[in-house]
Amino acid sequence: MNKIYHAADSRGTSKLDWLDSKHSFSFADYYCPERINFGALRVLNDDIVKAGMGFGTHPHQDMEIISIVLKGAMRHKDSTGHEEILKANDVQVMSAGTGIRHSEFNASTSEEVHFLQIWIFPDQKGLTPRYEQNTFFLPDNDIGCQLLVAPINTDNEALKIHQNAYVSRVLISTGQIMEYQQYVATNGIYIFVLEGEVVVGEQLLQKRDGYGIVGNSKLEIGCTEDTHLILLEVPVY
Repeated sequence: MNKIYHAADSRGTSKLDWLDSKHSFSFADYYCPERINFGALRVLNDDIVKAGMGFGTHPHQDMEIISIVLKGAMRHKDSTGHEEILKANDVQVMSAGTGIRHSEFNASTSEEVHFLQIWIFPDQKGLTPRYEQNTFFLPDNDIGCQLLVAPINTDNEALKIHQNAYVSRVLISTGQIMEYQQYVATNGIYIFVLEGEVVVGEQLLQKRDGYGIVGNSKLEIGCTEDTHLILLEVPVY
């Protein structure tokens, strides 16, 4: 069983007058040879953008790009003709395929927008670009595992990507234990804690910590305080 632990304060940083971005994996000017990817998971950026500011139009190719808005509102525009505003609980998927250009700006003139940007390698190159988004309201029970993203050939309400990967949002209340059964036994799991504190095996994970594990198709996550996390199940190489 292989494990990796990424403490919150070990992440890379891009700090501009309008952007505060933390990188769990090598990105932009942050390079760490031990943190290039976790299997098919290539990028996990934790971005805060100031009011009225954002990323100008730029290209992507052969990548599945997922945006999860945590707070505020983000304005999206791309070369396939989509122009949308995403708010908290909205999730967006772009299959860049043969090439797509897009911009992301804070839609507010007074408040920050906070979102996760996740890149996953596709299972094939040269695909037709596509776009999809949906609103996923938080579960109202003590333990909620909500599937946000799944493979394109699966029959569920999740957004679809061209990879045998699954992205879930998990809420666990203090003292509860959640058991996660992998969809694909050979995949790996990467946990990213948004809020709270959990224990996976003997590893304590706190706010913005990341933890990858391979070789354990069933995982128990114990909660020492109310916790909100993102769980990514991806193929490993």
